[in-house]
Amino acid sequence: MSRPAIKSLADLGTLRETLQQQAREAAQQAARARAAQRVQQRQQQAQHEQFARAVGPVHPLRHHGRAELDLPRPAPYPRMREADEAAALAESLSDEVNLESLLLTDDGLSFRRPGIGPDVVTRLRRGHWALQGQIDLHGYTRDEARLLLADYIHECHRRGMRCLRVVHGKGLGSPGRQPVLKAKVQRWLAQRAEVIAFAQASGPQGGAGALVVLLAGSGGR
Repeated sequence: MSRPAIKSLADLGTLRETLQQQAREAAQQAARARAAQRVQQRQQQAQHEQFARAVGPVHPLRHHGRAELDLPRPAPYPRMREADEAAALAESLSDEVNLESLLLTDDGLSFRRPGIGPDVVTRLRRGHWALQGQIDLHGYTRDEARLLLADYIHECHRRGMRCLRVVHGKGLGSPGRQPVLKAKVQRWLAQRAEVIAFAQASGPQGGAGALVVLLAGSGGR
């Protein structure tokens, strides 16, 4: 701030009064700042005491002596989106689709997509591919089984698994001793793009109560 030109003793007196007024204002501002700081400190102390009363006596933990490493976090995985997609896929699977032209009857039930040779089904029956997983649909309703199967196939394919066993049961505990899920599971599997073939399991693998399923690999087959 520029000072006014002093031309007389009166001007000098005015200047002194101005400087004194500025000094008083600065002192008042500093006093207000100190008072606000004391109030804030008292509030923080009161909150600390209130917290200490609420949790009771505490003791600091000993320092573990280990280095704190700032490791990179894994990329987020969209589990909810995949669950929603699996649910939508399950809802899209129809029970009424006609697969008579796709279901073969030589040496037991089997299915293969167009372009997949019959030798694939033969090798599937003979255990050429090691089983990497299994889902048992016993005890589930039709809608529950459809959702579980869709989600399971989707997850196994995402993880790069190829050969699975799907247990649908022989219907021995169903009304009329007829398998309720067997035909439905066949149709659901045949509608999944990840499934390229399946065959009725051999006796040790479940026989007529299970299917051995082959999923497409990374190259599509």
